[in-house]
Amino acid sequence: MSEAAIAPSSDIVKEADAAVELLAQVRAEIGKVVFGQERVVELVLATVLAGGHALLIGAPGLAKTKLVEATARALGLDWGRVQFTPDLMPSDILGSEILDEGASGRAFRFVKGPIFTSLLMADEINRASPRTQSALLQAMQERHVTVAGASYDLPKPFHVLATQNPIEQEGTYPLPEAQLDRFLLKVDVDYPDAETERRILVETTGLGDQTVRPVLDAEKLIAIQSLVRRMTVGEEVLEAILRLVRSARPEQSDNPQVKKRVDWGPSPRAGQSLMLAARSRALLRGRLAPSLDDIEALAEPALGHRMALAYDPTGQGGTLSALIQELVAKVA
Repeated sequence: MSEAAIAPSSDIVKEADAAVELLAQVRAEIGKVVFGQERVVELVLATVLAGGHALLIGAPGLAKTKLVEATARALGLDWGRVQFTPDLMPSDILGSEILDEGASGRAFRFVKGPIFTSLLMADEINRASPRTQSALLQAMQERHVTVAGASYDLPKPFHVLATQNPIEQEGTYPLPEAQLDRFLLKVDVDYPDAETERRILVETTGLGDQTVRPVLDAEKLIAIQSLVRRMTVGEEVLEAILRLVRSARPEQSDNPQVKKRVDWGPSPRAGQSLMLAARSRALLRGRLAPSLDDIEALAEPALGHRMALAYDPTGQGGTLSALIQELVAKVA
């Protein structure tokens, strides 16, 4: 493919320049209250710009709720939080019909649940029953809910940032593979470094409180999401995504480690997610097209929850993350 064939138009360049400036302001606003998590913030924003949902995995107290709130405020979106518990019912999230009695008689009225917001935090999603998980994840995929035979569209845009605690697994219901596949990226939230933790101690235990200023609104965000889908992807990057996804499947890979250690590999949706997220990350970094660096950075977040290793009784086989990085090194 020639350079002329993939050269962006002048209109896209202008839109991208304006979007890059706005997104830099969004990151700066989030950085006022979320310290030392630049990679996590970038992955969350890349997910939203790509129009998807993210699964945040990290121990309690790592500012995941603060991150979601700050992201919603900086993007100018309505947001809500649902604490998932074993007794949570689908109607507690989706809404339900109630019987009203008025002057004209009795009639059912639909009361919307907390899912009717632009950015929903599903806190500890694996603590809810599979029935409740499925209700949420169906809404994530179809962008509408159905109650008593009537369909109700969710707001636009609509994104879910779900969290999981990797420490406590007792009394939880792990998400099945088909439902994990609906998350665009899996984001690991790690402990801060020493300097960042010092800053947290100093700046969050006093009387001052930073306010996150809205930079975008729903309409502007939707326009940027449209821009992301119109960004060009070079042939080299496209081939790298294709080779990476196919090399991670034991049925199609020529890598002996994949054939031996991988139970099941990523679906085509993994490639779609990686391609969209790569475009988003490129825009966040001021570029008009994704590069191989974007594929390398996003490979584990895009593929890690869409693959499973076979049981290794020796424990010497290595981690899935290391295997993905090995595959990336061969294609990027």
